[in-house]
Amino acid sequence: MKGYLKLLKYVKPYKGLAFLNVLFNILSIVFSLFSIALIVPFLRLLFGQSQAVTTKPALSFSFKNLSELFNYQLSQLIQTKGPESALIFICIVLVSAILLKNLFRFLALYFMVSLRNSVVSDLREALYKHILVLPLAYFSEEKKGDLISRMTSDILQIEVAIMSSLEALFKEPLTIVIFLGALIWVSPILTLIVFLTLPIMGFLIGKIGRMLKTFSQRGQSKFGDLVSLYEETLMGIRIIKAFNSQDFFLRRFKNENSLYTRINIASNRTGDSASPISETLSIVVLAFILWFGGKLVLSGYEGVNAEIFIAFIGIFSQLLPPAKAFSTAYSNMQKGLASLDRVNEVLESEEIITEQPNAVSLTQLNSKIEFKNVSFKYADEWVLKNINLRIEKGKTIALVGPSGSGKSTLTDLIPRFYDPTEGEVLIDGHNIKNLKILDLRSMMGMVAQESILFNDSIYNNIAFGKTNISNEQIEQAAKIANAHEFIIQTEKAYHTNIGDRGNKLSGGQRQRLSIARAVNTNPDILILDEATSALDTASERVVQEALNNVMQNRTTIVIAHRLSTIHKADLIVVLDKGKIVQTGNHQELIQQEGLYKQLHQLQQIIEA
Repeated sequence: MKGYLKLLKYVKPYKGLAFLNVLFNILSIVFSLFSIALIVPFLRLLFGQSQAVTTKPALSFSFKNLSELFNYQLSQLIQTKGPESALIFICIVLVSAILLKNLFRFLALYFMVSLRNSVVSDLREALYKHILVLPLAYFSEEKKGDLISRMTSDILQIEVAIMSSLEALFKEPLTIVIFLGALIWVSPILTLIVFLTLPIMGFLIGKIGRMLKTFSQRGQSKFGDLVSLYEETLMGIRIIKAFNSQDFFLRRFKNENSLYTRINIASNRTGDSASPISETLSIVVLAFILWFGGKLVLSGYEGVNAEIFIAFIGIFSQLLPPAKAFSTAYSNMQKGLASLDRVNEVLESEEIITEQPNAVSLTQLNSKIEFKNVSFKYADEWVLKNINLRIEKGKTIALVGPSGSGKSTLTDLIPRFYDPTEGEVLIDGHNIKNLKILDLRSMMGMVAQESILFNDSIYNNIAFGKTNISNEQIEQAAKIANAHEFIIQTEKAYHTNIGDRGNKLSGGQRQRLSIARAVNTNPDILILDEATSALDTASERVVQEALNNVMQNRTTIVIAHRLSTIHKADLIVVLDKGKIVQTGNHQELIQQEGLYKQLHQLQQIIEA
């Protein structure tokens, strides 16, 4: 139930809607109770079950007294205008009560619709917002498919299972409490029997609910695995076909799907048992009351006469639907709470990269970037060890070294994708932890080895969220990136949709769009992470020319795969196993015995 209480914080902004829902539900229940109680004295008088009341009784707050008072008023009406007029009067009052009951019921639902949809919308937005600020380390540990499942299936489950039950969880307990109060008022001794059975029903429903939550948690987790498998299949369909691995993936999917199906069957069967069990218990209780109450009436027990017994049975019969609805809503809620727990796991994930309350605004690089005794540990493994490096403004720095030497991690520390485990990164003497994160990242442009583009137009991919930008600026960025020529040859030029991840373009075209996007931000610091390593020779030449255009008058950090692209770098930093082992320009390093010379010679052999 803790998860449900966490959900209520999203209800708090809409407490006015919740209040109106409760208010109109109470009015609906009261008129429902009134319409039931109205029939009993009428039936007794109409069918001659009692004598007409000629003396007006004194007013007191008891069921017997109010019944006698109503009988007196009805008797007067029958005596003065006849039984037919009394019948019409009763019908009008009954219809009026039912109309008011249903009007208030509609109003309660009317306000609940706004409440539950607003709450789910806020929860969906909070989850998406939190996903955007979580550190990169979180996404390397979690399955992408499972996260998608939490953002889609689990939110849908919350909407269907919890929010659709929220109204029932408000209304049905109110109905039960008000009707139980009426039962106590009518006959305390008969109500005692009802109270004796409530713990049994509560225990059974609670046990079913706990089983449902367990099943649902397993089911949603397994559904996350299925979504991950879908995503892997779609991403790797070319390789799957190339290696004839369709049967392997199909068997893997069948196993996962079969397990998910079995969990769902068990969950649904358990959930479906809640309503029949509660209804059966209620009927058993009703039968016992009929037997026990009937004995009291036949024996002439003073506190229970025929009229009271009829009223009690009529009111108790109206307890069965809300009890059944509540057990169903409670079971559904338990399924939804499992999804809510999964969503809360993401919402409560620590936002490791945080901004200081008194963070400094710095929007441009004035002198240098400096690493002081920087070490970084990922999990239990040291990726960088005691890095000391100074990057002057306007210089081009190249990072080279074997795979896993820490090159990409080093550049990821500058925009604070990660924070150093030890040491500090400084920009113009400011520790970047003390800078505003958005200002820090606004100084930088990035071009990675893999071109990350979006299913949108070329224009929007270059503009990338910037709204106050002119067509001329977009074209200028494209020209600098050597992209303008191929763009104007597409079907709709800058408004051509490039497909999912830019799959309508070639590798070189995608990379030039990535460069144009970086140029458009006009960054002081440009980070190039093996930007040409995945391209063929012709594309590499065009892209490298674009990069040379972009690098002019900027501080550039290049992670180099092909050493031929960094001969003109002002400083080459050679890393190995997380440590800086050599620094210098190309000519200096090629004359030294060391790792750089080995890598250079190896590449010459390969290219020959």
